[in-house]
Amino acid sequence: MEHIRPAQLFADQPPDHPGLAQTFDQKQFVADFSAVSFACLVFAAISTFAFWNRKSWKQGAEKVSKKEITVTKTGRCVVRKMEEEDKNCVIFFGSQTGNGQDFAEKLAKEGHSRFNLNTMVADLDDYDYETLNDFSDDKIALFILSSYGEGEPTDNAARFFEFITSDEPAFSEDKDFPLQSMRYAAFGLGNSTYEHFNGVVRKVDDCLQRLGATPITSRGEGDDGKGTQEDDFLAWKETMWNALKSCMALQEREETFEPSFSIVEKPVAPESVFLGERCESELVGGSTAYGPQSPFVAKVLSSRELFETPDRNCLHIEIDLRGSGLVYETGDHIAIWPSNSDSEVDRFLRVFGLIEKRHNIISITAVDSAQQIPLPSPTTYDAAVRYYMEICGPISRQFLKTLAAFVSDDIQRNTLLQLSNDKKGFAERVSSKLLNLAQLIESISPDNAVSSIPFEVLIEGIRALQPRYYSISSSSIVQKDSVSLTTSVESIDVAQHCFKGVASNYLLAMKRLQNGEQPARNESTYSLTGPRNKYLMSLPIHIRRSGFKMPRDTNRPIVMIGPGTGVAPFRAFVQERIHQAQSGIAVGKMILFFGCRKEQEDFIYRDDWKEYEKILGNNFRIYTAFSRQSADKKVYVQQRLAEHKAELRSLLLEKGGSVYVCGSSRMARDVQNTLGGLLDQEWCNGEETVHELKRLARYQEDVW
Repeated sequence: MEHIRPAQLFADQPPDHPGLAQTFDQKQFVADFSAVSFACLVFAAISTFAFWNRKSWKQGAEKVSKKEITVTKTGRCVVRKMEEEDKNCVIFFGSQTGNGQDFAEKLAKEGHSRFNLNTMVADLDDYDYETLNDFSDDKIALFILSSYGEGEPTDNAARFFEFITSDEPAFSEDKDFPLQSMRYAAFGLGNSTYEHFNGVVRKVDDCLQRLGATPITSRGEGDDGKGTQEDDFLAWKETMWNALKSCMALQEREETFEPSFSIVEKPVAPESVFLGERCESELVGGSTAYGPQSPFVAKVLSSRELFETPDRNCLHIEIDLRGSGLVYETGDHIAIWPSNSDSEVDRFLRVFGLIEKRHNIISITAVDSAQQIPLPSPTTYDAAVRYYMEICGPISRQFLKTLAAFVSDDIQRNTLLQLSNDKKGFAERVSSKLLNLAQLIESISPDNAVSSIPFEVLIEGIRALQPRYYSISSSSIVQKDSVSLTTSVESIDVAQHCFKGVASNYLLAMKRLQNGEQPARNESTYSLTGPRNKYLMSLPIHIRRSGFKMPRDTNRPIVMIGPGTGVAPFRAFVQERIHQAQSGIAVGKMILFFGCRKEQEDFIYRDDWKEYEKILGNNFRIYTAFSRQSADKKVYVQQRLAEHKAELRSLLLEKGGSVYVCGSSRMARDVQNTLGGLLDQEWCNGEETVHELKRLARYQEDVW
């Protein structure tokens, strides 16, 4: 359950954006005429700083006029693709961690098996959008869109979002309502603990209708914050199918599983077999541009423990970028491509009857030419399970129903069916215990393997192993050839077993090996040498851009709030300001609010902060909050904010400072409420002030 650390960009998001969550106290702001006038002056002062710090995910995107349009390449025209492949239903997805793609693929599968729809799944980044005005009314478009960060589009949906939300999208024909022949439905994946809950699907839905498209049903919204995302999706899709049956005159049929892929075991040349390599260039060698589709295998320069307690771990890792051509900016994220642990790989292969043929070579082909295979081929069962499948991820009730059809054992089949139909029972037996699929099957029938489930079913129902993203904790101008990352190691004791984060424990195992340490009891082990011994003391990585950036004006004050490992990007911020100061550049004041449990256990980078204070003098201060220092005195970051409200007011409203928050989404919401309340207590409308700061990108969040 590693957390994905997204980029946060706030410009062009007005305070009344429909995605705003109602998180503030419902305190009514009352003021006389003079107070209101003064508040207006405050907002005017804030607005004068807009030019310097205005950031947007749109920045740098090409602006294309209708006159500049050239003919879309056939391969990138989704309308042409649908005609060539004889498809009448396209499911577009925008996905950052794989959930949106997983929902889209399940929807496509169900649409074909239940209603004989000719479906295709489309990654939004694989197509151009200028010819969507040619989408005919005998077809249907479904949009499955994740919101990431504070209402931002996912990386693969950013171009589409830019296009569809622009004032005048550059379609191939100039019409008042260019999408008037398109019928569609939309579902969003979001988290209500974020302020701009499901901001992407809401905005896209509004824009599609503005452009003339007709929704066949109301927009659906999943809420991961409440743990109801799958149930929200299941409820929405039934409503959507009923609407689609009516408008397309569909006949429902008995649903049966039809494999999308064919798997055969056959020998091939050993050098052509993917044994964990992420892409063809890694397998065969040769130069390539490194990125999400082709990660760079980077050397780990050093790794060390940051906690001073034996029962928890927090790691600082230095990664070498030399030879990659990769560059990063302070505030960006690094993606780590992990592998599954030895114990979970063995469990999965054993439970599904594959342990004896784990090294057999398999070739995977798509039954439908429009379908992409989910993992490299040819490969082996072991490599697929170890490197390519998210075998430790959460289970869906829908998938349990699919599996039950292939299980011959009555106890196993009936239990799977019961759990698939019982929301409460599923939550109690599976979700609350953080069980993965193999652990669940093992708990139902410990001694019986389920060898009757085809591997084709498993690779369709289990999503691809995803990279984990971490805020970079080094400055790009101080360390241009290397990257630092900071991560706590996730290990949770729950219901007679220990849930372990995939990537953080992978990094811990690598740190143990590098430093010649013996693994502690119950720590996971990993195949650290990687495929063909390519990963010894190395990690597959790529860099992801972020909007979490320091002000261009180096003299601008900065308020940083980062409990725990949320402090990671602020280490980079302070390093950068030190470098600037030592280069003779004037720098503004920086204050850091940091929280952890105990000063002597998990106060990470404590010595660094002391050194930074010596170097920067009055231009850097750290305010600490220790929640478990003593039983009778628990201090949290929000309390420290209240203690320093006068300084915060001065830095933010008088000196044009910026606020940066990094950590959990719940913490970020509490911090926003606290800051709004503190400003409200003083002499302005705190809620409106915070929203204005966000609109001007002077209040940024990097949250998970």
